[in-house]
Amino acid sequence: MKLKIGCHPYDVARPLFDGTVRIAGADAEFSGAALVSDIFEQMMRARAFDVAELGMSFYLRTLDLDDPPFIAIPVFPNRQFRHSSIFVNTGSGITGPADLAGKVVGEFAMYGHDAGVVAKGILSDEYGVRPEESSWVIGGFDWPMAPFEFVPQIHPDGVAVTRAPEGKALGPMLEAGEIDAMISADVPRCVLDGSPRVARLFPDYGPIERKHYRRTGIFPMMHTVVVRRELAAREPALVEAVYRAFGAARDAAMDQYRQRRAFNHMETNVPWFGELFERDLELFPDGLWPYGIAANRPSIDAFLRWHFEQGLSKRRLAPEDVFLPELLNT
Repeated sequence: MKLKIGCHPYDVARPLFDGTVRIAGADAEFSGAALVSDIFEQMMRARAFDVAELGMSFYLRTLDLDDPPFIAIPVFPNRQFRHSSIFVNTGSGITGPADLAGKVVGEFAMYGHDAGVVAKGILSDEYGVRPEESSWVIGGFDWPMAPFEFVPQIHPDGVAVTRAPEGKALGPMLEAGEIDAMISADVPRCVLDGSPRVARLFPDYGPIERKHYRRTGIFPMMHTVVVRRELAAREPALVEAVYRAFGAARDAAMDQYRQRRAFNHMETNVPWFGELFERDLELFPDGLWPYGIAANRPSIDAFLRWHFEQGLSKRRLAPEDVFLPELLNT
């Protein structure tokens, strides 16, 4: 059976793109895009793929539609810790999380994008800072961009949400002091360029994120993989084969990382990358990218809870509401 699959060619997916790993019973055509959000848009607007990578919040919003078009499999090709995704203007008076209350915060692309859901969840859980205590401005991170109109734009009651002024982007607004802080999946140019007018809320974010993971077991997922529901209903065994193939590709990538330790990861050519990899293995001895329900239940439950608490889901979802039933025991 022919399958059209949209996904970014991450290390964990590249063996699928180059044919090293194949999907049993399928003739699969893999497509990427210049921006991963382009894959989301093609899937949301035109159902351009049978199987596609989709942001977690993008997908969860579809579950509140009258006829939800997709069902997810527990594959998470993109996941990031997000203390590092909160940026502040150094003249705003923000020196700690509590100072975000009463401030104007920019958010990339839409209110409640995947990184935003996670960052707000952490701020609420760990520091008692609720989203409704701030005002929110939605826009592009380094260039002007309209919010993603191909996904339901949800602005919960009690939360002030506006669009960035026409022709303006959040990164320059942050540097100029037109907004006080910013949450973004991508790092704005002013931060990368070392502008003294901007900083991360958590400058030493690595140890903080590691400590948070050790205590909570939460490794936030940004994206999952979804399947068109009619395909899942008609070919459940094929969808299970898709899940297994994504897992095999992930395992192949992990094997490559492990084997390259013998050669000091010389193809990466980043100083101390090997030491970083060894420290990561201490946290993730079974592999850096867990798939399936059991290994990810704390992370899944946290995202679903945050999505509901932030007014982005109509009801508190459980994994059983989100993932293909045949894969709930993975």
